[in-house]
Amino acid sequence: MAAEKQYWLLKTEPGEWSWEDQAANGGVTKWDGVKNKQAQKYLKSMKLSDLCFFYHSGAKARRVVGVVSVVREWYSEGGDDGVVDVKAVGEMRRPVDLKEMKGDQGLKGFALFRQPRLSVVPVSEDVWMKICDLGSGYEGDGNAFEDDGSGGESGGEGDD
Repeated sequence: MAAEKQYWLLKTEPGEWSWEDQAANGGVTKWDGVKNKQAQKYLKSMKLSDLCFFYHSGAKARRVVGVVSVVREWYSEGGDDGVVDVKAVGEMRRPVDLKEMKGDQGLKGFALFRQPRLSVVPVSEDVWMKICDLGSGYEGDGNAFEDDGSGGESGGEGDD
């Protein structure tokens, strides 16, 4: 029986590793450098195909900018630290800023707000869906509203 999909948020300083770096790197990279024991515990809990928000932290931009998927579960490269491999799924159609998330009543209690210093935090399915809604989803999510939202030429009406 397959385990239920889990959702996560991975933080990175754009000057260290940005969404552009992730996408340009063939989309796959090791997520390493996590020192905090609680954040490491979360990394160890990740399973194949779990989805993670790619979050830019830092003074200039605190926002969800993309989505990655776990393609290799926790493994060690020696020492105490472990890594997971993640692959870019798609960029958010509209980045979701921290201030916007904090102002949304549907996101009360989000782990990002309770544990702001952790670089890896769990995301409940409800919070995942709400953030995806705020950002109009992400490329590769299976939703076809990639235009300007006007509804235009997107669909199956009147061509009988």
